[in-house]
Amino acid sequence: MTSTPPHTDTTPKTPPGTTPTIALIGHGMVGQRFLEELADRGVTERARVVVLCEEPRPAYDRVQLTSYFAGRTPDELSLVDPHFMARHGIELHLGDPATAVDRAARTVTARSGLTVRYDTLVLATGSYPFVPPVPGKDSAGCFVYRTIEDLLAIEEYAKNARTGVVVGGGLLGLEAAGALKGLGLRTHIVEFSPRLMALQVDEGGGRALRRTVEEMGLEVHTGVGGKEIVADEAGAVTAMGLSDDSRIDTDLVVFSAGVRPRDQLARDCGLPVGARGGIIVDEQCRTDDPAVYAIGECALAADGRVYGLVAPGYDMARAAAGTIAGQLAGDTGQADGFTGADLSTKLKLLGVDVASFGDAHGTADGCLDVVYSDSRSGVYKKLVIGREGELLGGVLVGDAESYGMLRPLTGSVPPVAPEQLVLPAGLAADGGAALGPSALPDSAVLCNCHNVTKGTVRAAVTEHSCGTLPEIKKCTKAGTGCGSCVKSLTAVMNDELAANGATIDTGLCGCFPHTRAELYEIVRTLRLTTFAELLDSHGRPEARNGDGCEICKPTVGSIIASLAPTVGADGYVLDGEQAALQDTNDHFLANLQRNGSYSIVPRIPGGEITPEKLIVIGEVARDFGLYTKITGGQRIDLFGARVDQLPQVWARLVEAGFESGHAYGKALRTVKSCVGQTWCRYGVQDSVRMAIELELRYRGLRSPHKLKSAVSGCARECAEARGKDFGIIATSNGWNLYVGGNGGADPRHADLLAQDLSDAELIRLIDRFLMFYIRTADRLERTSAWLERIEGGLDHVRDVVVHDSLGLCDELEALMAAHVTHYRDEWAETLADPERLGRFVSFVNAPDAPDPSVRFVPERDQVKPDLTLLAGPTLPVRTLEGTFA
Repeated sequence: MTSTPPHTDTTPKTPPGTTPTIALIGHGMVGQRFLEELADRGVTERARVVVLCEEPRPAYDRVQLTSYFAGRTPDELSLVDPHFMARHGIELHLGDPATAVDRAARTVTARSGLTVRYDTLVLATGSYPFVPPVPGKDSAGCFVYRTIEDLLAIEEYAKNARTGVVVGGGLLGLEAAGALKGLGLRTHIVEFSPRLMALQVDEGGGRALRRTVEEMGLEVHTGVGGKEIVADEAGAVTAMGLSDDSRIDTDLVVFSAGVRPRDQLARDCGLPVGARGGIIVDEQCRTDDPAVYAIGECALAADGRVYGLVAPGYDMARAAAGTIAGQLAGDTGQADGFTGADLSTKLKLLGVDVASFGDAHGTADGCLDVVYSDSRSGVYKKLVIGREGELLGGVLVGDAESYGMLRPLTGSVPPVAPEQLVLPAGLAADGGAALGPSALPDSAVLCNCHNVTKGTVRAAVTEHSCGTLPEIKKCTKAGTGCGSCVKSLTAVMNDELAANGATIDTGLCGCFPHTRAELYEIVRTLRLTTFAELLDSHGRPEARNGDGCEICKPTVGSIIASLAPTVGADGYVLDGEQAALQDTNDHFLANLQRNGSYSIVPRIPGGEITPEKLIVIGEVARDFGLYTKITGGQRIDLFGARVDQLPQVWARLVEAGFESGHAYGKALRTVKSCVGQTWCRYGVQDSVRMAIELELRYRGLRSPHKLKSAVSGCARECAEARGKDFGIIATSNGWNLYVGGNGGADPRHADLLAQDLSDAELIRLIDRFLMFYIRTADRLERTSAWLERIEGGLDHVRDVVVHDSLGLCDELEALMAAHVTHYRDEWAETLADPERLGRFVSFVNAPDAPDPSVRFVPERDQVKPDLTLLAGPTLPVRTLEGTFA
């Protein structure tokens, strides 16, 4: 244990009548939280606050760093309100790190030469990535994974790479591996420990995690380290040699082997640091110098630990800000300090839920383990139980749904037997224990990031009149960190509202008091065929006889379209009232692009296409000057058509046998496939035949959100079926059906619903699954989110779809059969009706005139939008300096 630094003088020497200055070095997540804590305490109104930041951008969410590769921009990752600094008078210096601290003169010098005199100095310099001292580590193609700039550099270099190696199998290492895989690289993970995430999970959890990661196509090497980086004559990486004398040919290496406290400034100015790094602080986060504080990953806390998680850093920021605020107010009392933190974590890595809490490794004397393991589904759960039956900790891999309930119970005896807490609902006695927030005491911490208890959330409802989740977040800050507590927060809020007699409004929008699922049942049962009928009979009183809103119109339009054969409605989405209900893309049966042009996506079932059809696509693209792109969904997209050209293009495609790919609608997009046993020597089933059959069966099926599918011909999973809403993987005995997967910003690995199915059994279960999803999902809810939200989760869906526990299967099958029987290609229908073709014009008052703003410039032997014309060729554009361009 590190000794606490002594303090003889805790009050900064500020001359009377002058404004004290607080200097903050570092503007990461913890630094920003410190500023917010100062502002909340009114300190920014009484003191000058100066921030020196090394990075070129304000604080951003480093926890969600990898989401950059899923489409989030650096601005979207920002944690700083655009007006925060100005509102509180904080001076932020970006790209200007501190280079020296003079404690005697109480000054900080920045790289630019700026010198700031301080009364209080706070070090929030964070950590730096540890790069093992292997020969060749500085070769071109070697990177660390820490900042947005690191990601930008990796992204650029990966454009000319095919294989990547990540050194480190911890939290950040797996994030980095997911990023490289997402960039299209064959990815290896090298971890010196005997298992992945060795600090968080035990041996059993590590096995489950490794199995799932390898099923995703990543190659894992544990128990070995990097021995050398091999480079070519130009100094670029070509291979990595490992400690077991094996070799991995690679073009790119990312070091993610842990971090070290960034404490050099403290060392240089004589502040004590720990033997293994970290600026020594006391419970108030003060250093040996009473005018200097250290918070976050650069600090060695009073309990002798350096904390690498954001939640403890936030607690330290709170402790330091509270102490400084008390000093400025002349309060001689001791503010709440930081004595240590809960290291519990819940993450989704590579789409896999991983969580650990409490004594996860069972180090307490006399403790026992309660374990549930299902290697087939990639699920591992372990609870550590003390001698008196108290819950000490646990590890959850593959299914961390119960984390929000289990972690707050740590240290107490659970209200049910421990085995009931790890078994799936279908296997546990009496259907399983349904522990909810009501089982937790008010002292239970729901939000670990901000140390918010259940009692605080209840008080936000009863004392501060919070009635929505955004209001709860604003009032308590709960749920604004990693987000893993949102489900528990919602449940506590709703329970409290109900206990106070409040009516919880679950309506779709301001027009309807019903959920989407309820509206679906109303339309189906009463056989309503128009939006107006539904709104006038079941809308809120104030909304009846109105036009609806942008939420309910497309939602109801989708419901009517999916039920059209059953209720007797016209399934064509652009006829009559239906046309006014559609989203932007549905209005012209095409996806609107950024320059006002549209894309054209013909269906290519299963990714199989004849040379003749390929030639037609090429000729159409050539004749209309369209940009062509082969997509990840095994289709060919044509970009750059004006709205008036859409019918002309589609006339050529329909004549050649193509039909709409429904890329514009909330409907089935594609069913990908590998080549299967017909061509591949590993294939065990005909995946192409099955993919084509499924795509033609479910084409045009309108749903709450887009649907994607894939069929893999063997367990090597080349079609990436487990990243789809419904995915099929061939076995020697038939087909395994997986559901609820998706990629994108919040990837999720699909769950096994049933296995070794015949063709007929497979199609029957998919029919049921899709119609049950369409029937019960919320608006814009992917199957992954629906599966996690619906009560009972996967087990309930399996009971309904496989075992017909609700007696709905005949009805679900009939609904799908009606869809299949009545399917009509929307573009073929459009081309056959001159009246319908009349909507495809750029200007209603000049139907023959093309839109002059839709222009293109050449690029790589194709075209791209000429976006400079969007401002208009004659409009002056003012530059930042105030002159005109």
